[in-house]
Amino acid sequence: MPSHDIFALGASAGGVECFQRLVATLPPDLPASLFIVVHQTPYTRSYLPEILSRAGPLPAKVPQDHEELRPGTIYVAPPDHHMLLGKGFIRVVQGPRENNCRPAIDPLFRTAALAYGPRVVGVVLSGLLDDGSAGLAAIKDQGGVAVVQDPNDAYFPQMPTNALRSVVADHCLPLSEMGPLLASLAHQPATEPKGKSAHSSTLEWEAAVAEWDLEALQSRQRPGKPSSFTCPHCRGDLWEIDDGGLIRFRCRTGHAWSPLSLLAGQSEVVEETLNEAFRALKEKEHLEFRLARQARERHNEQGAAYYQKQAENVQRAAAVVRDLLLSLRQENEEPPTGTEKPTKV
Repeated sequence: MPSHDIFALGASAGGVECFQRLVATLPPDLPASLFIVVHQTPYTRSYLPEILSRAGPLPAKVPQDHEELRPGTIYVAPPDHHMLLGKGFIRVVQGPRENNCRPAIDPLFRTAALAYGPRVVGVVLSGLLDDGSAGLAAIKDQGGVAVVQDPNDAYFPQMPTNALRSVVADHCLPLSEMGPLLASLAHQPATEPKGKSAHSSTLEWEAAVAEWDLEALQSRQRPGKPSSFTCPHCRGDLWEIDDGGLIRFRCRTGHAWSPLSLLAGQSEVVEETLNEAFRALKEKEHLEFRLARQARERHNEQGAAYYQKQAENVQRAAAVVRDLLLSLRQENEEPPTGTEKPTKV
């Protein structure tokens, strides 16, 4: 009987420090493969594999597309690529962004759940927003184990808190206790639980979309229903997927958004739009003042008065847009995560 030998771990802000501490507590003979996603800046080389190899006894690397899995190895998703799992191999692809991230945690978790079912242990660590929540629910739904860092122990508690709101975690514990837990789980048999749901068509469809499968993207059997929202990334129409109370959105290009990430994306679009409006108004103001000055130099007082008045009107409008930008930036602080303390289970 197989054991829990597939560990899928995700983090965002504070993740590098978390993974350094975690891998240092893992045994050198761990009979499992670890797959790590950390939100990171695209187009730059990641030094995380070297950092983790120095921090603990297990070697860490960036996998190649279609590379075979090996136990006792840490695989790190490269910048600007999703890391997905198939049966016995790893995919490294530039699929559509999820929650405005690539790599994202949800695609790794979903494909791990689809390929390995109860053998998967999903781990959500420190971070912002809620990437990983839907994927952790998929792991749990397929009989895997859900592990969440205690939000009180996280550098950034929002992502663990949202995971706990979405999934009944099997373990919620501080980082100092997580290494021994994972080592113990790696030696426990992965049994098919009673009532385990079959692979849903939605899970299979989203796994295909993560690889930018054109047949899946163009399918008329796409899950969900049309929503009133548009994708902040490509401005395409979004479809709403309700997966057992977990709501998320996808556009026809494949970009995926949780409600919280969609709010963050909309905030970016609003700020970008207002910045463009402010720039256009300031350019118009500058040109109107320039025309007013030229009219005065030519002793055209009527024209000068007209352009001067227009410039002052635009100047007032630009001030209003500037005040809106400042007020939005003050309001776009990290939302509260709630005061309730998650229960260890």
